[in-house]
Amino acid sequence: MEDTIFEEFEVLKINRGDIGYALEKVSKPVIFEVTLKIYVNNMEIASLICLNQQQEELAIGFLYSEGVINSFEDIEEYYYHERAIAVIVTLKEGISFKRQESLRSITAGCGKCFTYINPLKQSQFRKAERSRKFSLKEIMDRMKYFTGKSDVYRLIGGVHSLLFYTPQDSVFSEDIGRHNCFDKVAGALLKEGKMALAEDGIVFISGRVTSEIMTKCIRFGAPVIVSKSTPSATAVKLANQYNITLLGYAISDSGYIYSGSERFFEVSLQTANSL
Repeated sequence: MEDTIFEEFEVLKINRGDIGYALEKVSKPVIFEVTLKIYVNNMEIASLICLNQQQEELAIGFLYSEGVINSFEDIEEYYYHERAIAVIVTLKEGISFKRQESLRSITAGCGKCFTYINPLKQSQFRKAERSRKFSLKEIMDRMKYFTGKSDVYRLIGGVHSLLFYTPQDSVFSEDIGRHNCFDKVAGALLKEGKMALAEDGIVFISGRVTSEIMTKCIRFGAPVIVSKSTPSATAVKLANQYNITLLGYAISDSGYIYSGSERFFEVSLQTANSL
């Protein structure tokens, strides 16, 4: 079941002809979603609506994004329970988890994280370093590659995608929720012991950059996030506050830099000063 990502349905396709509309019976794949439960120390803390892939990475990344764990070493053991559609996590002794933070139902949409930045966990959200420079041309070229990378979107639709890129390594994820894509990438890097790559990396994302997505980027540690869609006003304010370079509407050779233009070494002085 874990690899089931779509179901086939008999549907009616609308076709327009010379004399009006006609209906045609066809078979259409439709994206498959599951409700993944996450248990920490025998307590159910979250229920995530997600794509039926990378369940362990999603759970681990979610716990990191929400500040429950600070590293993969905080986990004593974990496993995916296929019948229950659940990831069971046991934290190491001494790693506490407060009951009042538990049991939430998370949809595939946005705005459902613990808070926008939990005041009790603000120390886990650090400003990005400004010293690292990036090539704007390389970012725009990489964005073109990213927009055509999702086979699931091209063949079925119904998913978002995210690419984390550094010259040393890259991780790609897909899910029905943008925030799940972020958590899957974080979980994969944590499991592989490569989380340190985040501070030099670029995040490419297919959907809107809301405050929730920006919060995850800040926690993740990547200094640059690039979207083919729009950011929200709150996301722009957070990007400026935490030194994140934020690009929106990055399509073809066009786009907008909402914050952090100083990271691009080939941007002209006039352009940089106008932002």
